[in-house]
Amino acid sequence: MDLDPEDIFRDDEDDENEFYQGRDSTKELLVYLVDASPKMVSTSYPSEDGKDASLFQVAISCIVQALKTQIINRSYDEVAICFFNTREKKNLQDLNGVYVFNVAEREDLDRPTARLIKEFESIQEKFNAEIGSKYGILPGSHDNSLYNAFWVAQALLRKGSAKTANKRILLLTNEDDPFGSIKGVTKMDMMRTTLQRAKDAQDLGISIELLPLSRQDDEFNVSLFYAELLELEGDELTQFKALVGERLEDMKEQLRKRIFKKRKIRRIKFIIANGLSIEVNTYALIRPTNTGTITWLDSVTNLPIKSDRSFICTDTGALLQQPAQRFQSYKSEDVLFSVDELSEVKRVSSGNLRLLGFKPLSCLKDYHNLRPSTFIFPSDEEVIGSTCVFIALHRSMIQLNRFALAFCGSSSHPHLVALVAQNEMISGGGQVEPPGMHMIYLPYSDDIRHIEEVHADTNTMAPRATEDQTKKGSALIRRVDLKDFSVCQFSNPALQRHYAVLQALALQEDEMPEIKDETVPDEEGMARPGIVKVLEEFKLSVYGENYEDDDLTTSGKVTEASRKRKATADNATKEYAKHDWFELADSGKLKDLTVAELKYYLMANNLSVTGAKAALISRILTHMGK
Repeated sequence: MDLDPEDIFRDDEDDENEFYQGRDSTKELLVYLVDASPKMVSTSYPSEDGKDASLFQVAISCIVQALKTQIINRSYDEVAICFFNTREKKNLQDLNGVYVFNVAEREDLDRPTARLIKEFESIQEKFNAEIGSKYGILPGSHDNSLYNAFWVAQALLRKGSAKTANKRILLLTNEDDPFGSIKGVTKMDMMRTTLQRAKDAQDLGISIELLPLSRQDDEFNVSLFYAELLELEGDELTQFKALVGERLEDMKEQLRKRIFKKRKIRRIKFIIANGLSIEVNTYALIRPTNTGTITWLDSVTNLPIKSDRSFICTDTGALLQQPAQRFQSYKSEDVLFSVDELSEVKRVSSGNLRLLGFKPLSCLKDYHNLRPSTFIFPSDEEVIGSTCVFIALHRSMIQLNRFALAFCGSSSHPHLVALVAQNEMISGGGQVEPPGMHMIYLPYSDDIRHIEEVHADTNTMAPRATEDQTKKGSALIRRVDLKDFSVCQFSNPALQRHYAVLQALALQEDEMPEIKDETVPDEEGMARPGIVKVLEEFKLSVYGENYEDDDLTTSGKVTEASRKRKATADNATKEYAKHDWFELADSGKLKDLTVAELKYYLMANNLSVTGAKAALISRILTHMGK
């Protein structure tokens, strides 16, 4: 049983789960529709390894890579893989030319599994024998494989409600005119019925997206058929044609953009003034990526263990069937509270966003950015006219160079926030940054620590850098400054290795994927004469000529902190040698050690020692490659 299903007794120190509350509402159901026609199979394109690969193989490779990423980032999303223009058929509707690929013990539309990825990755080896390729739209034939594919995909997506899940069909094909071989009335009839089938799916809340696979010398003309199916007109059609013209090497990036759509965290009410309120959607732009939670498995069945708690009466020893009542002692009496009453007592705000006023942008400082911001965008789904009001507010804030000060209510983490308007940026015919507002969480006064407080003791002379040290330090910083730096340029090597180990175990791969640590210092670059010169000048300016080790001060004496660190490291190395850590890991006895003993391993291997016991064990196993 869940002891606190509504987070009533949740402490303020607990990790925020604001950005994970919408799991059910942002769940996605996705059907890959892959064209398996002879044109897809025969058209070749140079691959990364220098060998020619068919467009069909490229599509398979991209979907496999997407599934591997999806099983980590959005493992609760559900996918189905469907081929059309096939010789064999396999679908619940028994329609010709459509083959739904799946593995045992899995529904046709379900979460991606390791077995699905492994078998789908090697499908090319047995595709011709078991599935086969065949044109499903031919003159003199009543079969329409594209129509059948939409029908099958729509049936697969009947699972779940459009209000609680995003439903999409992603079509991969290199055929811009699927009815090119048909003439006259028959062609018009097939196009009409196929477009109507697609419209029926869209009316049910299913979006259809196209990923055209075309070579530079074979232009994909979207206007022949798919522009009407996707309802592309004007600027949308122009932007889509520009996207089609991109190189095929960017296909994986295009597929990634279509798979991982921007999904709203939640919809909130934005109260403007005098009873006027609009609806806005919130989006998380950048969030730290952490390893998945540890799942305890039964040692015999290897199934997840579900914990269950029961309450026993201390007087009778009987099992309590009713949940424990909550109370507060007051004047020798116990005052009972219901769950709803306690929830109301702890509720600071209703969860709305309330506008308080406006201030010049110059009042907003860099250090006011307490944590990653949230992007907000208007929504007319429930409150008609929200977009008009939002645009008027957005334009005024940009023209007057102001930001909006607002109160963002939350049941446990209320915040003052700054709403900073952002203009749309377009480059190369595509949108780089959308228009909207960034919601920046402002700090409380306790969150700002003043530097002067560190040197509050007037009896101690605070060390100050001399003019020469400041000059030498500035020269060093200019030398090692990274041009056009972005945190997105570097991957977390610990996370990369963690998921590489999981992938190798799940897919039973013989070799570990090679992980490149991009955070390792550039020794070759740091060894350039110019950098070596300014670095030596800086060290000489700060530490003097007697500098030998970074634990020495300018006076040449070992600091007390350095002595303690060295003693702690020596003790950790000594205690580390007392255990056979690989034997403990293989036998599952790491959990029998104390937290202090686990930290000996971490300190001896220069790993982080923070976190609970389960996190320490996970870090040790990851370091061992288990």
